[in-house]
Amino acid sequence: MNQPSLTLPTMEHAAMPDDDVAVVVPRALRWRSGLVLAFAFLVMLLFLFPVFWSIVTSFKPAAEASASPPTFWPSRMSLQNYEELLHFGAGLWRYLWNSTCVALMTVAGVVVLSVLGGYGFSRFRFPYKKLIFMLVLATMMIPFQSILTPLFILLNFLHLHNTLGGLALVYITFQLPFSIFMMRNSFDCVPRELEEAATLDGCNVLSSLWRVMLPIVKPGIVTVALFAFFTAWNELLVALVLISDADKFTLPVLLQSAQSQFMGGVNWGVMQAGITISILPCAALFLLLQRFYINGLIAGAVKA
Repeated sequence: MNQPSLTLPTMEHAAMPDDDVAVVVPRALRWRSGLVLAFAFLVMLLFLFPVFWSIVTSFKPAAEASASPPTFWPSRMSLQNYEELLHFGAGLWRYLWNSTCVALMTVAGVVVLSVLGGYGFSRFRFPYKKLIFMLVLATMMIPFQSILTPLFILLNFLHLHNTLGGLALVYITFQLPFSIFMMRNSFDCVPRELEEAATLDGCNVLSSLWRVMLPIVKPGIVTVALFAFFTAWNELLVALVLISDADKFTLPVLLQSAQSQFMGGVNWGVMQAGITISILPCAALFLLLQRFYINGLIAGAVKA
């Protein structure tokens, strides 16, 4: 009795895709990719339009900048708003210098303290370690507006009221919990075997941190540094309360003072010129360091 023979498909036939599937799948993927790109482009325009509007308005003459309804494009390009801002009060360069000093002091303090704190919470064992870490994180839930009065009294007692150093100290205090959290997670992502190998080569704790760990957690350091810089550069309320000397105003306080006109009006042209100037350092730093910034955020989100 003849047995029916079974013919198995060869690799050639098995690997051959169906013609319809081969045509439909790439087309669907192209449509999906196109929709995603179109949506991303619309979101990008939505976020960039306020920046574009501020830049364009800053070059309008004063009358056009405050016109209602507003004009989309200036009838002529004018530097009047920048000239008025440049000579306002003690001068724009003075306020830019104040903001730069406060921002750099904040970045330096936050980076040093968060690196040491994050490394300690990640690598060392000590009593009540988890409890202390949770208390550090709990301070992020306290709105700084609610403790401005005690801060004012404390800084006045320490003779740091109305000083740029005292202002930077406040910014460091409020930025540290998040920064320590980020750095602890960044150190947790580094294998302990690297430190053990460094110890066998004769490194102590500090040299191991400096030579081995810091180059690896550089994205996390850049992330906390950028957050600290943006906070110190753009913050208004604390600087407005703690700084009373006009020569020590930071750039946001200058903008708050320069925007007012006679009878309570708003000088929109000068304000938009100041906003444009304040945007430039933040945008430049982010564009230069965005690769480290994104990697640092991803590393900080891996472990909690």
